[in-house]
This record gives sequence, C-alpha cells and structure tokens, in this order.
Amino acid sequence: MEDFNLGTYSRPINTSNPSAQAWFNRGLLWSYGFNHEAAVQCFRYAIRNNSNCLMAYWGLAYALGPNYNKPWEIFDKEELERNLREARAAIGSAKQQSAAVERPGVEAALVDAVGWRYQESDGSGQVDRSRWNVDYAKAMEDVYHRFSDDLDVAALYADALMNLTPWSLWDLKTGEPTAGSRTLEAKDVLDRAMGRPGGSEHPGLLHLYIHLMEMSSSPETALPAADALRDLVPDAGHLHHMPTHIDVLCGDYAQVVTSNSRAIAADSRWVKREGALNFYSLYRAHNYHFKIYGAMFAGMSRVALETAAELEDAISDALLRIESPPMADWLEAFLTMRLHVLVRFGRWEDILALELPEDKELYCVTIAMAHYARGIASANTSNQSSASDELASFLSAVENVPESRTLFNNTAQSLLTVAQSMLEGEISYHQGVSQGNKELIETAFTHLTHSMHLSDTLPYDEPWGWMTPPRHAYGALLLDQNRVEEAMAVYKADLGLDETLPRALRHPKNIWALSGLKECLVKLGREEEANGLEEQVKEAGWEADVEVRASCYCRKGNARVEIEGGVEVQPWRFNKAKRKDG
Repeated sequence: MEDFNLGTYSRPINTSNPSAQAWFNRGLLWSYGFNHEAAVQCFRYAIRNNSNCLMAYWGLAYALGPNYNKPWEIFDKEELERNLREARAAIGSAKQQSAAVERPGVEAALVDAVGWRYQESDGSGQVDRSRWNVDYAKAMEDVYHRFSDDLDVAALYADALMNLTPWSLWDLKTGEPTAGSRTLEAKDVLDRAMGRPGGSEHPGLLHLYIHLMEMSSSPETALPAADALRDLVPDAGHLHHMPTHIDVLCGDYAQVVTSNSRAIAADSRWVKREGALNFYSLYRAHNYHFKIYGAMFAGMSRVALETAAELEDAISDALLRIESPPMADWLEAFLTMRLHVLVRFGRWEDILALELPEDKELYCVTIAMAHYARGIASANTSNQSSASDELASFLSAVENVPESRTLFNNTAQSLLTVAQSMLEGEISYHQGVSQGNKELIETAFTHLTHSMHLSDTLPYDEPWGWMTPPRHAYGALLLDQNRVEEAMAVYKADLGLDETLPRALRHPKNIWALSGLKECLVKLGREEEANGLEEQVKEAGWEADVEVRASCYCRKGNARVEIEGGVEVQPWRFNKAKRKDG
C-alpha cells in the first residue's frame, strides 16, 4: 500500500510517529478518492503504528460509513453490522484518547461529530439512519463554524451536507436546488474553501465540487476544478476519472476518453496489488463505462469496442457470484455495454452472431439486452419475423430481472423500459416502411417519443442511464420520412442549441446530432448556415473512425463506412472456462 503515489497533500495530526502520520495521510487521500476499502486498511495500519493516534481512529470510523455513492440503504445486513461494530469501537478508542488531551481542538471535535453517524439503537428495532445523517451534518456544521479555515473540515462538512440528498442536489427541470436539499450551503462552503490558500489543490474539495456542480444548470463553472484535479493524485484512478463528469457535459468527448484511460491505468496498478474481488470494482467498471460513453459520442468505434471487451475482462464470473456485498446487483448490468456499442455503430451481423450467456439468473440483464439488440439488428436487416420473436424473448427475459439490479443510479428494470420502447419503435418503423403502411410509421414515432420521455426522466447519472440518446434514432427516422423541420428541432434540443431540454440532458458538440442538423439545413436550402456548421462537424468527428452520415444507423440505406478499416469484434467471454481473478 505504501508504494502508491497519492501526490503531495498531507494533513499533520497529533502523533510523533512518522509511520502513523504517513498511513493517516494515505487513508485520508484514499477516502477523498472514494476508495474506502483502501482507506480503512491505511487507518488500521496507522493505529498499529500508534495505538494512541486519535485521528487514525477517527479516519477508520469515517471510512467505514456511508458516502455519496454508497448511502446507508446500499449496505447489506452483514456489512452493515460489521462496519457499525468496528466504527463504534474506533470512536470509543478515539474518545479515550481525546479525554487525555489537555486542550482538545479540531481533532476531538471531529471525533465527537463522527459519533453521530453511528448512534446506538434505542431498542425499538426501528432505526432511521437518515436521521443519523442529519445529526452528523449538524455536528459538522458546529465543527465548521469553529474551524472554518481548516480545508479538511470544509470538505467534510460539504460532504455531510451533500450526503443528505445524494445525486439529488438540483432539480434538473428548474435548475434550482432540490427541495429540502442544502446544496447552496455546500456550494458556499466549497467556494470559500477553494478560494483559500491550498484550496485549489485540495483533492477532497475539488472532487466534491465536481459532484456538486454536475447536476446544475452551469456545470462548466466546475471546469477549473476539474482541470486542477487531473493527475493531482497519480495512483487514485477515481480522481483521474472525476473531471470527465464535467468534460462530457461540455462536449469534450476526446478528453473523456483520455482521462478515463488514465483512470483505468491507475486502477490496474491497484488491482495488481489488491485484487479485483472488492467493492472498488464498481469504480473500476465506471472508468470503462465512461470511456465507452465518450468514445460513442465521438464516433470512435474501435476504442468503444476494445474498452467494452476490457470491461468484460474486469468483471469476472467469480466477482459477480460474491453475495455479500451483492456484486451481481451492482456490476452485471455493465456487461451490456458491448451491446450498446454494437447498436450505436450499426454492427447488425456482429450482434446476431453473439452467443448468449448460459446462466440466465446471474446474467439476467445482459440476456434481456441481448434480445433487445438482436431485435434491433433483425429489424434493420429486414427480418421482421425474427425481430418480433426477439421482442417476445426480450419481454420474457425482463421478467427475470430483479428490482435489485442496478446500473449506478438507475435500476435495470427502468433502463429496460427504454429498451422496450426503442425496440417496439424500430420494429414498427421498418415494418411500416417495408409495407408502405403510414399508420405503422406513426405508431413507431409514438414509441420513440415515449422512449425519449422515459430516458429523459431517468434519475441523473453520468454516463446517462441509456447510452445513446433516443433522439438520435427519432431524428434520423424523421429525416428518412423527409420531416425535416421536426428533425431539426430534435437535433437542436439534443445539442443544447435551445432551451428545450434541461442542461443535464444536452449533448453539446456530438458528431451524430451535428451531422443530422447540417443535413436538415442543406435540405431546407439554408446553405450559409450549413456551411457555418461545417467546421464544428469536422472538429466533432476528428477522432471518429467511421463516417457519420446520419444520427443513427437505423436510417434507411445508412450503411457503415469505416475510415480506418474494419474493427474486429471478439467473441463474448461468456460460457468459457472460468478464469482466475486478478
């Protein structure tokens, strides 16, 4: 653990033991990088080096608790009981040490505050842990008022405020703070702290500020924080990744790919030392997930497909079979990424050639999504009978998906409702075109409109819960029917060129919608505007390895044209002999 390069940030604590100080620093930095398992190890090592170190006990208690990505309700029963027991013991030891301090200061105050996170049961059997969060935030408010110049106190206080309403800090429709949240208080704390000496280089403050602002109506204001965080903690993969939460909202998809590549490289060093069978695997999967998302928006099919294969290798069968905590519930849905990529790039033959997993229970989301993708592929290759069969198989497979399966902030079931509307829409459209049936075509547009609504109303997430905006299919098929004005409105909304969509639902500068918008302008005879868009289209497609001629490959006659030659799709790793884990 001591070999990891976590940068230069240090918080001097009350210990004369250099090893305890070093291990405390590592634990604090891993906490700021959301690798709480590593943080717990480091704080334990600090205690072993100095059993009287008050802040080591505080750190252990802090790292064992909830965080922005893992609220109390995510802990399974066994983990919850284990963590509560160890955290309460650590707080008891810390209070014994603080009692011996002649003039207790910030360290004792932090110990007193963290105790509110782990209150004892009143014996009724009914425990409202959200109340613990409120009490802890109030205690941290008191600490902050006493020690407001302390950058770590500011970070911890802002963290406590944000954890009251995690991933619900802003109302996406209004751009205002969510009712009942303390978003503006957290913003004020972070703004003030980052304006102090050292604040613009504090990994905890920068990390939290990105999370705070990404759901706002002005995420670009966090770009300086994102740039400051890049490479600040070299071996903390999640902190390489975090700036891309802002990059993607600003349309810098190439940077999304670059920074997540660095995150993946950093985390590979972690896996080599610590193995892959741990909760941090969720964060590692997130790096691959986000890199795929950026590559898809930039038209980088090779990068997207290669990264999807790497993601599959990172999520082993053995990892998914861990029951406490329930890894399959958190990780299996990531294995659908290959399907999203293949649909995005119109690789119909590759989709139809995929062999489905044998274990229908463990890989339930993947199987459902495979039937979705096969239905899309069949519809687009004029095999309407097969498409209808795949829709029926999809609906049957969805029934096997438990409510507990998630893809970060979204349930798999909610994502599959988007898939259903998309599939029904494309089947109806291609049937309608082949039969010359205008009623079926209108039915298709009704389904696709519904899919847009379903996608738009998913809980906020980055990457967005549904990997390709349904508007890209809707706009392409509107153009296919020569409904140019309607298609242009769809593309403008997707690109954020008007106020139709909330900020979080816009995808600035993406090559797909830009190409569609340019075609609309040409068809409407608005050549000057189309020419003015040409430079943006070229810049957006600079890294693309396919020629983007429509916003979706579901468009009639939109065959894939690969700029750099074909991208080979490797067989799925399912059904092969079980591999040893890293």
